Amino acid sequence: MDAKSETADEQSPLPPRPVLPDMAAAHRRGPADAVEARWQSLRLAWQWRYAAHQIRSPGHPYPGIVPLLDAAAAQPRLRRLYPFTSHFALLFSSSTVYPWTVQAGTIEPLRNGRFKVHRRKPFAVIGEVRTAEEAVTLVLELLPTGTEPVITTTANEPM
Repeated sequence: MDAKSETADEQSPLPPRPVLPDMAAAHRRGPADAVEARWQSLRLAWQWRYAAHQIRSPGHPYPGIVPLLDAAAAQPRLRRLYPFTSHFALLFSSSTVYPWTVQAGTIEPLRNGRFKVHRRKPFAVIGEVRTAEEAVTLVLELLPTGTEPVITTTANEPM
């Protein structure tokens, strides 16, 4: 057996992949169920990716997407929006299907443990903060005032 094989055998196996919610079924039940299933799906998927990263690359930094999702999910105004990620950045849509109707801003977890918040229109960096909770607070300030976010997709719209 060569050194490479021995190293691979000594490594812990990856954790089992999580069972994700059935997004098609959630969309058929309506926008509120689609939003809830998406939050669950994102959190489970990113938790698994983080755990796998810890096994594959111990000691290497990993952007704080998991605590960011937890902090955002704890906020009722954001929890009503459809979350999605792109290149580790977290965005929020008032539509549950593409093309997304992005609300507020984007939160980008950085490898140094900090978080950068961007406004969408006009594009600007709002700030860089130390914690996921601080980043979520900045995004909440970017949501339109006076009205709660509304999900615009109905159960009859195609996915």
